[in-house]
Amino acid sequence: MRRIHPDIEDNPDIVRAYAYPEGRPWLRLNMVASADGAAWDQGLSGGLSGKADKRVFGVLRGLADVVLVGAATVRAEQYGPVRPRESWRELRAGRPEAAPLAIVSRGLDLDFNGPLFREAVTPTLVITCESAPDDRRKAAAEAGEVIVAGDDAVDLPRALAALHERGLTRVLCEGGPRLNAQLAAAGLVDELCLTVSPLLLGGDAARIVDGEPSRTRLALGHVLEEAGVLFCRYVREPTP
Repeated sequence: MRRIHPDIEDNPDIVRAYAYPEGRPWLRLNMVASADGAAWDQGLSGGLSGKADKRVFGVLRGLADVVLVGAATVRAEQYGPVRPRESWRELRAGRPEAAPLAIVSRGLDLDFNGPLFREAVTPTLVITCESAPDDRRKAAAEAGEVIVAGDDAVDLPRALAALHERGLTRVLCEGGPRLNAQLAAAGLVDELCLTVSPLLLGGDAARIVDGEPSRTRLALGHVLEEAGVLFCRYVREPTP
């Protein structure tokens, strides 16, 4: 791997390149897209990923306090719990050996008896709202920890505040595109880590932000490259 922006460097320190800023909460989106903007290939993001992307993905999870993800993405990508890695030992000193997943779900259509909950090293969090079915909320509470944020829908600013109150301030969001759109519309996105895969796919795949219109101005922090794959880190520009 090499850095090609803002300067040229072979074998850059990936941990240092993606370090979170100190002293404030931070929400980072991590997504992969084809060169023409598709967020998935045949319904899954895995078809766009490769060895280098998985390496960066692992570092981002190791740095995070919590991994935020929408329930539809959990189901489509067949998520399991975040599992500890030996390479994270120093990264996670003083913190749990693996970041918990925090799943955003209004209807709680999740398998609370599956590995995602039963095999989690750090209890899985479920972020839902008051209108969620009572029986599903009870099942979620028995399997992990429930955060109720909002009445008829999940209020994302309240949800993030609840994570911050638990000391989970370095938030890594892995999508999907609709959750990304809601976060962007609420002005909650601080950073985008975008892997650009050298593929043209066409078709009807969603973009990485798929929902109501929003506008967030970004500054390009760095570009890494390996085997034609680009790893772009964008940071939100301060509001004038």
